[in-house]
Amino acid sequence: MNYNDLFHIIDDKNRIKLGKDIEDKYLSDALNRNKGEADVLVFPINTDEVSSIMKFAYENNIAVTPRGAGTGLVGATIPTKGGIILDVSLMKNILELDENTLTVTVEPGILLTELQKFVEEKGLFYPPDPGEKNASIGGNISTNAGGMRAVKYGVTRDYVMGLEVVLADGSILNLGGKIIKNSSGLDIKDLIIGSEGTLGIITKAILKLIPKPQKSVSALIPFNSLEEGIDTVIKIIKKNANPTAIEFMEKDVIENAENFLKLKFPCNYGQAYLLLTFDGDETFEIESNYNKVKEVALENNALDFILLDKKEDIERTWKIRGALVTAVEAVSEQEPIDIVVPIDKSADFINYTKVAEKEFGIKISSFGHAGDGNVHLCVIRNGMEESQWNEKSKLLLQALYRKGKELNGLPSGEHGIGLNKRSYFIDVTDEINVEYMMRIKKAFDDKGILNAGKSYSE
Repeated sequence: MNYNDLFHIIDDKNRIKLGKDIEDKYLSDALNRNKGEADVLVFPINTDEVSSIMKFAYENNIAVTPRGAGTGLVGATIPTKGGIILDVSLMKNILELDENTLTVTVEPGILLTELQKFVEEKGLFYPPDPGEKNASIGGNISTNAGGMRAVKYGVTRDYVMGLEVVLADGSILNLGGKIIKNSSGLDIKDLIIGSEGTLGIITKAILKLIPKPQKSVSALIPFNSLEEGIDTVIKIIKKNANPTAIEFMEKDVIENAENFLKLKFPCNYGQAYLLLTFDGDETFEIESNYNKVKEVALENNALDFILLDKKEDIERTWKIRGALVTAVEAVSEQEPIDIVVPIDKSADFINYTKVAEKEFGIKISSFGHAGDGNVHLCVIRNGMEESQWNEKSKLLLQALYRKGKELNGLPSGEHGIGLNKRSYFIDVTDEINVEYMMRIKKAFDDKGILNAGKSYSE
């Protein structure tokens, strides 16, 4: 295929890389274990360029793999069919802050940490808070990222008010807007959110903001067992204490992160922990809420209730929480899992992981978002011989995903399916569901050139 026409679209030769000039990092994802191949890597800087690139790809039946910051964990940015990698990381502008409608309009390449810093300096707040702060907003939208604050504030979908999307044939859709309600036909915007680049390429997003909470504190609650901690979560939620986040972690995965970051966790006793945050504008309300939780926790075998109200203690503790996956990956190959189950089934699922750990002889570390049933697991290789690891880990993952389905859960709460989890997703998803996803794909991308082979897509 002759890609010379791309040089008429992208007039800056530094924004096009051909074949052997493409760095390996653009052929993989954050885990950097699997690598694909591509003919060309392009860096558009505006919607018109994205549209022209897609028209070229459509007319020539060329596969296109969209890419942002490359922080994904499921292989969604790995090019499997050659063709074009379309990297939107240079499209990172904040286009408008509208304080009258409490919205911000951004390009897809802006990083979450940059957006949050910008709006918080204006006294505003963008609540979605996945663990990877250097992910791009386009990637967050493409996976419907959740994170720690989902229990109180919801997930990315709840803050996307409008999208500009380039389709496979180069057409441009404008969806939603600065409106709070919409009962005007099908909401195509909600199909794009979570579609992992299989339906279109996001080139602009209008995001909802809220006033920034004036005060925030955290609390750490140690338990003798993870089961005791998880069993307490439902009781905390029923107490109407309105926590911003409820996280759970096991001691071994925390120790990994402590060693990795050279930081000290505030508590060294107990085998498992709940970590909560409370925010708001009134000190009395926050104190009332965390005291409700303290009462419930101590009534349910908690070893302690440690209030973290100093900024440095809060930041250090949440930094350790945010580094759990990275810390495990630094010492051993591992498979990250983010199965989500109904909140009242979280304990059942975690109990099963302990059974599966013994049955398959593979170490599993647990942590996650206890307030919304999103269980994160690290299935750890620990030096196991490669052929044995490949065989055993595959059987273990199949068992875990099937257990998730048995408990009325789903394969992914926020990472997406991508390439790595596709076979497990297909295995536990009703055929008719996948069939209708493919029909929708066909309507948006009749030639199947956008991120083929990812998630539900063939």
